[in-house]
Amino acid sequence: MTRPKLSERELECLEWVSLGKTSWETGLILGVSERTINFHLLNAARKLNVYGRQAAVAIALRQNLLHGSPREAAAGANVQPRRLAPSAEPTSA
Repeated sequence: MTRPKLSERELECLEWVSLGKTSWETGLILGVSERTINFHLLNAARKLNVYGRQAAVAIALRQNLLHGSPREAAAGANVQPRRLAPSAEPTSA
């Protein structure tokens, strides 16, 4: 299976959507209109042969096109897990 050729802007939009950002929020981040973001997401979905932004993100992650890809996360797994602070012991007054 050949990988679709997504533009840098399409990948950037998919990346922000994968992090839970709306088109409006992504537009603010990238300095473009919400309509422009929707345009890029629609083009990305078409290139990936899916309908909708969630499906496009799922396929892009599966094909390791985004930085949030599971394989890249596993490759950079040398990050130490966060430790929770010990709970405070109740004191009697």
